[in-house]
Amino acid sequence: MTTYLMFGKYSLEGVKAISAKRTSKAMAIIKQNGGKYKGGFVMLGNPDLVVIVDLPDMKSAVKVSTALSKQMGISFRTAPAMSIEDFDKIIK
Repeated sequence: MTTYLMFGKYSLEGVKAISAKRTSKAMAIIKQNGGKYKGGFVMLGNPDLVVIVDLPDMKSAVKVSTALSKQMGISFRTAPAMSIEDFDKIIK
């Protein structure tokens, strides 16, 4: 599994539809694509939110990012992330 950081920007329609029910739908999309939700944060400014997920591969990341954008009215910039510990092992 690879960790991905998903940086989200709400559209006006996306803001109007914010709800706990919609959050549950987002979690289901992540799970349906073999992923695991690790955490998320709402922010002030750009981006509006950051979601941290583990996903099996790039194909899954594209599917999740696209599905969430369609369902939520949030555009995502999704990037793979590596822990500092793994980075240190690689650069030894």
